[in-house]
Amino acid sequence: MMDHDALSVTREAYDAAAPVYAQMFRDELRNRPLDRAMLAAFAEVVSASGDGQVADLGCGPGHITAYLQELGLAVRGVDASSAMIESARQTYPGLRFDVGSMAALDIADGALGGVLSRWSIIHTPPRELPVVLAEFHRVLAPGGHLLIGFSASEGPSHPTQVFDHAVAPAYRWSPDHLAAMLRTAGLAEVARMVREPQPADRRQFKEIYLLARKSEADSAQLGT
Repeated sequence: MMDHDALSVTREAYDAAAPVYAQMFRDELRNRPLDRAMLAAFAEVVSASGDGQVADLGCGPGHITAYLQELGLAVRGVDASSAMIESARQTYPGLRFDVGSMAALDIADGALGGVLSRWSIIHTPPRELPVVLAEFHRVLAPGGHLLIGFSASEGPSHPTQVFDHAVAPAYRWSPDHLAAMLRTAGLAEVARMVREPQPADRRQFKEIYLLARKSEADSAQLGT
């Protein structure tokens, strides 16, 4: 079970920050070529696997959801903040956005060809992250892909670290530790990208993308 207090704190904080956040991050990909490259790779592997739907979980104001649509994906956005979802609906009226929790998605088993979780797990308390990863596995079809982005902790001796996030309590993760958690959840790492902090970055943390895949063998669990 998820800690509803932690979820409520995060939801309320992002509700309050939604207008500023939407304005601040609307064009963030413009100067982030490595992020665009990882999103493009994600779109390509999902498209190559079939016509699966994609969910942008923790979509915020919807700018990345819209970018994934530009890359040719059939995508929807989900976020716990109703204010963020309202902002996304107003800015991108042609896309679907729903209020929801990553720990209890209103999505059928095996319905998705891809899941994007871009800096959305950072507000999940470490003891609760396995619940979220299990939910990612549940909604992915066999052979489906997960792209997960997060800030790196300082070395393998620190599997998780709290950091001072501007909006809500947040955590950094050891990439190897999180990759192991993905394996436990039934999601095998395919690739990773490490982006070193740049002088202009607000926070001087390494940023990580992990691309993982759900095994085709899981099709037996879906009765196929």
